[in-house]
Amino acid sequence: MALIAVAADKGAPGVTTTALSLAAVWPRPVLLAECDPAGGDLVYRLPAADGGRLDQRRGLLSLAVAARRGLQPQQTWEHVQKLNGGLDVLTGVTNADQGAGLNLLWGPVGRVLAGNAQADVIADCGRLGVDGPHYDLLAEASLIVLVTRASLGEVVRLRDRAATIAAGLRKRNRPGLQSDVVVIGDYRHFRTSLAEVSEALSQVSAPARVVGGLADDPKGAELLRGEWGGKLDKSLLIRTARDIAENLVSRLPSEPGPAPRPAPANWEAEPASRSARHAAARGYPPPPPRPDNGLDAVVPDESHVASPGQPGR
Repeated sequence: MALIAVAADKGAPGVTTTALSLAAVWPRPVLLAECDPAGGDLVYRLPAADGGRLDQRRGLLSLAVAARRGLQPQQTWEHVQKLNGGLDVLTGVTNADQGAGLNLLWGPVGRVLAGNAQADVIADCGRLGVDGPHYDLLAEASLIVLVTRASLGEVVRLRDRAATIAAGLRKRNRPGLQSDVVVIGDYRHFRTSLAEVSEALSQVSAPARVVGGLADDPKGAELLRGEWGGKLDKSLLIRTARDIAENLVSRLPSEPGPAPRPAPANWEAEPASRSARHAAARGYPPPPPRPDNGLDAVVPDESHVASPGQPGR
């Protein structure tokens, strides 16, 4: 199936929320992989399927160790854990020192994830810096999604980062792959924000294109992190994430492969129509309430939250 790398330039927030939102509504079997070399926090943020903590010893680090000895894509699942609600996750390193230890392994890990025949892999790659070992993983991706806001400073940095990524991909024999841009912004002004970012990119012929907007929805983001209760699937964050997921999946090749891993009983496909989703994204009144689709299961009960300190190329 496909590896989809989600990243941002330094200073641009929202990569983990974007990756988690897309994974929550992805219309095909999906694995969320935490591939941020600076360290991630999913192991602390979200509970395991049994309501306890995720195992810190099982994830990207154990996968990387296995990759040194040779690893087949199907063996990835030996290092995957399941979140409360059914989403499969490959937790990442927890600090930059651990991430630096993977410098020689980002390419092999990327190839293993890209070769996964059972699910698409959405990789949270964090904030990108200059071309380096982490770009070896980007070179294995079918799609690279860059997250930005519509402010002038962030868009200028986005243009520069997209050019750096394109140059890095050419060095790694992946010429011609454009970055896809997701703009985080005010739900009421999506049309203007998306047009402004698209225009800024086109003025310098940046190797990037806007694919959609993700609502700046702090409450929805808190729901996604499990710090609140409520109906996550009715949040603006999730409603806008569905449009982006649909756009991205429509451009992935569809190749036959092994039967997908069975979905958890409490995880159902989103039934909303394409027209209804587009209407919501444009600020029109939402459609009538739908039956619960199981996305609430992604939101852990507060009682489970740990105390503070889910076609290959």
